[in-house]
Amino acid sequence: MEGWDPNTKSTLTQIPLLATKAGPRDGAAWTQRLKEEYKALITYTQMNKSKDNDWFRISAANPEGTRWTGKCWYVHNLLKYEFDLQFDIPVTYPSTAPELELPQLDGKTQKMYRGGKICLTIHFKPLWAKNSPRFGIAHALCLGLAPWLAAEVPILVDSGMIKHKDDATSSKIKIERMFSICSEHQVYNSVELTNVYSLNVEMQIKS
Repeated sequence: MEGWDPNTKSTLTQIPLLATKAGPRDGAAWTQRLKEEYKALITYTQMNKSKDNDWFRISAANPEGTRWTGKCWYVHNLLKYEFDLQFDIPVTYPSTAPELELPQLDGKTQKMYRGGKICLTIHFKPLWAKNSPRFGIAHALCLGLAPWLAAEVPILVDSGMIKHKDDATSSKIKIERMFSICSEHQVYNSVELTNVYSLNVEMQIKS
């Protein structure tokens, strides 16, 4: 398993392998496959919680189990950054892995395709193909999304491409307060508004 750290390799070996080779068009066999998918996801989630490393929630968004949505998060500098997670099950699944999407980060990093689909390492597809149909959604999250978040989120935060929700809320409150002051004192001309905006920027820099 070239390309992954020891912790990822160890975690992967503890996620149950799937037995049913079935995709969305395979009727009853797909229903059985979905049961195995959920079993693996539950095991993976419980494993993460036991290691104090809980980092995602995901479930099928339609009765057919072809659309999945949820949340994932990453802690950087003691702050939790949370993102929407979504993907569709390919018609050729499980031969083809799902393309994991983080729509909120679309356009913020080069390690992502259009629509927020994360760019996986060159080692992912060969390993997936080698282990199909035994790998499932939980394995894709472990091998694909977890390493991606660990590599990209710190860079995005440090470069200012994403901000913690508390920072964004604080900035919004400051701006609203400044314009409230303007309204109370009937500050309407452009020069005074520019001064207020400059003061707001200064406050953000100091905070």
